[in-house]
Amino acid sequence: MSAPPCDAPLTAANNIQPFVVLHKAAVSSVPSSQSRRQVQTSQPSSPNPKPAKRCDDPAGEECEDDGELYEQLRIEAFHRTWSRIQATIDKVLRDINLKLFDQVLQWVKESFSSVRSITRPHHMEVQQPYPLLTDAICTRIPTAFVLTKNVEFVDDITTFRDLAGHLESNGCHIAKLSAAELSPKHGVGGCFRSLLRQLLHDVSDVADVSALASWYCEAENFDQPIIVIIDDLEQCSGDVLGELVMMLSEWVIKIPVFFVMGIATTLDAPKKLLSSEALQRLELCKLTLGSPSDRLNALVEAVLVKPCAGFCISHEVAMFLRNYFFRHDGTITSFISALKLACSKHFSMEPLSFLCIGMLEADCEEFWRDKFEALPQAIQKYASGLPSCTNSSAKNSNNSSKNMVEGLSRLLKWQKEWSSVLLCLYEVGRYDKVQLLDIFCEAINPDVQSEDASNSCMFISKVTHGNLLGVKSGSGKGFIAQVMDTIRYLPMEILLHVLEVWSIHLKGMGEINDKVKELLSTTTGADSGRATKEKWSRTSTNSIGNGTVPLNEKAAALLQDVTRKILVPVEFLPFHEIICFKNVGVLQSALIGNPRRMVQLDLLEPQTHLKCSCCRSGTAVSGSMHDTSIMCSLAQEYGDVINLHDWYIAFEGTIKSANPKAKRKVYSSPSKKKSKPTPPVEGEAMVQARFCRAATEMQISGLVRMPSKRRPDLAQRITFGP
Repeated sequence: MSAPPCDAPLTAANNIQPFVVLHKAAVSSVPSSQSRRQVQTSQPSSPNPKPAKRCDDPAGEECEDDGELYEQLRIEAFHRTWSRIQATIDKVLRDINLKLFDQVLQWVKESFSSVRSITRPHHMEVQQPYPLLTDAICTRIPTAFVLTKNVEFVDDITTFRDLAGHLESNGCHIAKLSAAELSPKHGVGGCFRSLLRQLLHDVSDVADVSALASWYCEAENFDQPIIVIIDDLEQCSGDVLGELVMMLSEWVIKIPVFFVMGIATTLDAPKKLLSSEALQRLELCKLTLGSPSDRLNALVEAVLVKPCAGFCISHEVAMFLRNYFFRHDGTITSFISALKLACSKHFSMEPLSFLCIGMLEADCEEFWRDKFEALPQAIQKYASGLPSCTNSSAKNSNNSSKNMVEGLSRLLKWQKEWSSVLLCLYEVGRYDKVQLLDIFCEAINPDVQSEDASNSCMFISKVTHGNLLGVKSGSGKGFIAQVMDTIRYLPMEILLHVLEVWSIHLKGMGEINDKVKELLSTTTGADSGRATKEKWSRTSTNSIGNGTVPLNEKAAALLQDVTRKILVPVEFLPFHEIICFKNVGVLQSALIGNPRRMVQLDLLEPQTHLKCSCCRSGTAVSGSMHDTSIMCSLAQEYGDVINLHDWYIAFEGTIKSANPKAKRKVYSSPSKKKSKPTPPVEGEAMVQARFCRAATEMQISGLVRMPSKRRPDLAQRITFGP
C-alpha cells in the first residue's frame, strides 16, 4: 500500500493520527479539591501496587504524601544509578575504540607527511584554478577503510562521532557525510555543498573547489589535513561517491583531503560499489574495529560483574538480555537500552529500591540505618516480609533495622568477592573462547548452583582420576565445567600468567590470595619442564603414580573450591530484592510487546487509564464506557465466532441502560416560554452507527476479523483470554 502524495488533501482516509478516547465521567460525590488531588496523584511515573494497598487506612492523605516522597526518592535513585552505569559504559566503549582511533590518527599523520614530501605548495599556488601536478601517483587520495563488523548501523554512530572528536582534538579539519547526502537525489553538487557548510562560514549556492582552496589558504586552516568521514559506505550511491573522489583527487596535493569510510560487511564492498577508475584514485589502508562480542564482554565485566552501581539482575533477566542481544544481530545499543529499561522497571516497581544507592556511599551502613529508621511502619513491615527474608535464620522481627543493614552489607561484600571469582573463571575460559556473558548467566543460575553444590564433594576424586581414564570432566556440562576442564590442559607458560592475573583479581581476599601465591612459588622443578603444546598425559600419569599432583590439578581444585564457597547466586541472599531486578515478564512485554493483548487489556479495563468514577471495575459492563470497550467486553462472552445480531442486541441494551430516561417519551410544557432544550433521543440509526464504528476499531486493532461472504452473520475473534 503506497503512501498518499504529499500534495493530496487531508481526508479521513489518509489523515491517520494518534488519538486518545475520552468520555464524560459521572458526577462524583467527592469534593472538587479532593478529586483534583486524586487525579494528580493517580498518575505515578511507575506502577507500585504494594504501597497503594497500604493507603486504605484512615490516614490516607499522610500515606499519599509518603508515597509521593518515596516515589521521588526512587526516581532520584534511578537517575543517579543509571548515570553511573552510563558513564561506565561510555568509558568502556571509549577505551575499546581508543586503540582504533590512535591507529587512524597515526595513519593521518603518515599520509599527510607522504603528501607533503612530494611537494609543499605555496598559498598562491593552492588558489590557482588548475592542478599543480598531473602525475597519477599525485592524484591518489589516502583512504582508510574501517571494518566495523556490525550488521546494524546504530552502533557505528557513536564510534564515528567519537572518532571525529578525537581527530579534531589533534588538529584535523573534520567533515562528515551521511549516506543520505551521498545519494542521487542530492548529487555530487549537494554532497560537496554539505562538505563546505561544515568547514566554511558562508557557502554560495554554486559550490566550487576554489572556495575550499581559498578557505584552506587562511593561516589558521593551512597545513592541516581535511578528514572526510563517511560512516556507512554500503548505503551510499556509488556514482555520486565516485564523482566526488574524481573531483577531489585532482586537488589532493594542494588541499590534503583524506577519506575515512566505515564498512560493515567485508573489505571487498568498495569494489562492488565504486568503479575501477574511482578505486584507482584511492590509496587504501585497511583497519578493523573490535568485534561486538569483545565489546559485550567488556560491558558485562564493567557493568554486571563488577560492582559498578550496586544494581544487578537475576538469571532469567540475564538470559533474556543475552537472547535479546543475539536476536538484534549483536547490537550493543539494543543491549544497553534493554538494560536501562530493566533498571528503570526495578526502581519503579520495588518500594525499597532507593536504598540501592547506598552501595555508592562512603559510609553505606550509616546511610541504610538512617533511611530505614525514617521509613513508615508499614514499609518496615514490608521489608521484613520480603520473600528472601521469610526463611532466613537470622531474621529477628524485634531488630529489623539491624537485619536490613547486615543484609545489605553482606550483599555489598558479596558483589566484590563474587565478581573477583567470576573474573578468575573468565581468565581461564577466554583461552577456550568462552564468553563472559555465558559464564555470568550460569553463575547466577540458582538451579545450576544447587546441583553443583550437591556434586562438589566428588570433584577432587574426579579430577584426580580423570587424566588416568582420558575423560574430560567438563564434557557435556556447562560453561563453568568447561573452564574447569580447560585449566587442566593449559600450557605452563599460560598457566603462570593466569595465576598472576588471579592474584590481581583476588587482591583483598587474604586466604585465597595466599593459596594462589603458594601455587606460583611451587612452579620450579618438574612442573616447569613440561611441554607447552601437548596435554601431558604421560607426565600427569607419572606424577600421580609418584604421589605428586600436577600444578594444573592444584589450580583446578583451588578454583573449584573457591567457586563452590563464594560463587553463590544473588537470589540466595536475604534482601536481594532491593538491588536485584527479577521480573522478566515486565521487561519482555515492554521490549518485545504483544500489541493485540495490550489493546485488549486496555479496552477491558478503561477505568485504570481514565481514572473515572462512573466506570466501576468488575464483571458488569457499564454503559458509560467507550463503545469499543463495551464491544470488547461483550465479545468475551463468545467463543471463536461472534453472532453479529446477538452482539448488536447486547450492545444496544448496554448503552440504553446508561440513560434510562431516554426510554421515556418527553413532553414539552406549553406554559414555559424559555424551556431548556431536551437532548435528542438516540434512534436506531445512531445505535447502528456507533456499533459499526466500534466494530471497525476492533478490526483495525486486530481483535476481530469481519464477516466473510460465506458467513455474513458471524465475526471471528482473534485474541482470547483476559
